Amino acid sequence: VRRVEDLIPFFNSASSEAKASFGDGSVFIERFVDRPRHIEIQIIGDGKGNVVHLWERDCSVQRRHQKVIEMAPAWTLPMELRTKLHADAVRLTAAAKYKNAGTVEFLVDAEGRYYFIEVNPRIQVEHTVTEEVTVIDLVQAQFRVAAGASLEEIGLVQDRISVRGVAIQCRVTTENVERDFAPDTGTLSVYRHSAGFGMRMDGIGYSGMTITPYYDSLLVKYTARGSTFGETLLRMRRALQEARIRGVKTNIPFLLNCLTHPQFESGKVTTSFIDENPDLLSISTSRWNFADRSQVDMKRVGFVEKLMRYLANLAVNGHPAALGADPTTLHKISSDVFTPTAPKTAPATADPYSADFPKGGWRSVLLKEGPKGYAKRVREHKGLLLTDTTWRDAHQSLLATRMRTKDLLGCAAYTSEALDRCFSLEMWGGATFDVSMRFLHECPWERLEQLRAAVPNVPFQMLLRGANAVGYTNYPDNVVYKFCEQAKKSGIDIFRVFDSLNYLDNLKLGVDAALAAGAFVEGAISYTGDVANPAKTKYNLEYYVNLARELQAMGVHSLAIKDMAGLLTPRSASLLVSAIRKECPELPIHVHTHDTAGAGVASMLAAAEAGADIVDVAIDAMSGLTSQPSLGAMVANLAGSRLDTGLDPSMVGPLNSYWETVRSNLYVPFESGQLSTLGMHVLTAAPSSPHRYVPFESGQLSTSSDVYEHEIPGGQYTNLLYQSRQLGLSAKWPEIKAMYAKANLLLGDIPKVTPL
Repeated sequence: VRRVEDLIPFFNSASSEAKASFGDGSVFIERFVDRPRHIEIQIIGDGKGNVVHLWERDCSVQRRHQKVIEMAPAWTLPMELRTKLHADAVRLTAAAKYKNAGTVEFLVDAEGRYYFIEVNPRIQVEHTVTEEVTVIDLVQAQFRVAAGASLEEIGLVQDRISVRGVAIQCRVTTENVERDFAPDTGTLSVYRHSAGFGMRMDGIGYSGMTITPYYDSLLVKYTARGSTFGETLLRMRRALQEARIRGVKTNIPFLLNCLTHPQFESGKVTTSFIDENPDLLSISTSRWNFADRSQVDMKRVGFVEKLMRYLANLAVNGHPAALGADPTTLHKISSDVFTPTAPKTAPATADPYSADFPKGGWRSVLLKEGPKGYAKRVREHKGLLLTDTTWRDAHQSLLATRMRTKDLLGCAAYTSEALDRCFSLEMWGGATFDVSMRFLHECPWERLEQLRAAVPNVPFQMLLRGANAVGYTNYPDNVVYKFCEQAKKSGIDIFRVFDSLNYLDNLKLGVDAALAAGAFVEGAISYTGDVANPAKTKYNLEYYVNLARELQAMGVHSLAIKDMAGLLTPRSASLLVSAIRKECPELPIHVHTHDTAGAGVASMLAAAEAGADIVDVAIDAMSGLTSQPSLGAMVANLAGSRLDTGLDPSMVGPLNSYWETVRSNLYVPFESGQLSTLGMHVLTAAPSSPHRYVPFESGQLSTSSDVYEHEIPGGQYTNLLYQSRQLGLSAKWPEIKAMYAKANLLLGDIPKVTPL
């Protein structure tokens, strides 16, 4: 209060606020000290009447009573005054037999008169400057005193405590200075400090850390130490200028404005320093703007840092267009490829179940009779139905999901004819969504809509990661619901919903969202272990049957056995399908596997014999290894039997030739170039390949039956193999697989899905 007439109104206002806040209108009246300096004495006592001081700190740079910059010692105060402050602080706390570290705080006016404020009975944020100039660990001293040690026993004798040099601390906070220091939130995209001699950083920040609005905005404390105030000041300025904290705004430009102000450089600042110098808050026009450009303007990120990030990405991941392939594979080559056409001759054999096949394709049944009617028709169907995964899981497993929409459209019209009797085409979801945007720079929604227009008669199937939708984190429920609604509108007919750990809550969200969209919902059971091996008891038949029962209760229209790593042997496939068929007689059973061990076709045949209605396969040129079993092999093995697929080999042959052409030349230097596992009828030879997918091939030349030991999922197997080669670890591939198996056991032998 500066004027007498203001005393009563101000008193009443303060009393009313106290009454409203605490129920007590009592108010302390203190002496007004104009433009004081805030000086605090660091003390420590052992509770036995022994107290020592560790000199003083100058904490005068404050904003709204919140300290911003602190220094030790208060070198511009006369030594006589400092000695008096020390003595009074020790006398006060010794009389109280104080035990702990603490701070006795004073205000010092321009005439050198000082006034006691309070004792803070704790360690202070700014204790670091005292530690730097006294070389005494205050935190450790507190513990030792608390354990019963006397000051003398821990070496704290007043005559031995001296100061060396000057220390300054700056509190770096996540605040927007130009918005009245409003807390800023976000993710730290860059978090790098300028360390070095005489610099100390106290904080727990890291790149990727999320800054929330729920806690104090203090991010890190910078403490500089030097032999003189000027040396320390230069060191602190350099550290703040070279700090790189991006993703949120900080107060670093404001701190630099303070540190370069003539009044601060003189060492004689008061608690009114910031209020009297409003230009300190002008950040956009500050000469320190360049030092913190990303915090002032996120669009002005340093060119050098962008270049370094790009080079680092190349070093780890390779060129985004070729993943580190030989430069010659990037040359522009004619992209003309073989386009399949319908054969002019009639099929050699008649379809024994032509009367059972719906006119207009299976999608017409789904659209006309709905999901439940479709499920019923599938169960009534006599032969084995197939799902072709070429458009999704096959190229995810073999080509790192890099198949372009253009190449899918190249055979789409013919696919609708050749595979018109398939249960579905798996063509969307999971990694295809992510890779389309990040690597191919395509819109996955446009891919879906364009392919839907080209293939109107075969149901489209997608993979939905439960609560993750097609992302890599849990999304809000309404996001998952809206996504499923839009996917259904854009052309998805069948949602295969899974959770990598078979967590029912996550599965239920995905199932409910897909059901709400009016789609056909397939509840997937992620398979691991071996139900035919009595020694493996964690994932036994009872475990999977219980899951099937839970999914049936959720209202799914069919059940899927999702064998991500290709662990289903013919015997285990037969046991598992039989058990689930017995538990859920009305639901279609759909089996998915990978041919990593080379037993995929045999396992799918066994599953079909045991009662599976649908199995996943891939066009021959895109089958085998970590992909799905061969479509051609399944067609040929079941031709003329009670499980005949109804597909015409002469129609499938040209489709296989197309995919051979698109994929070929990976093995040209070593093999004949024939990629498929089944020598199907090919109407015409494919011209020279455009090489476009060579960089994304894993280079795997054979099946690998050790998958039953390490259980690595198909898509992850090829990615991990490629990455190990990039890192020069080709010779250690067997060891990598062995360590993967050990890591799996350490994590509790969990189901494993690409990506983990």
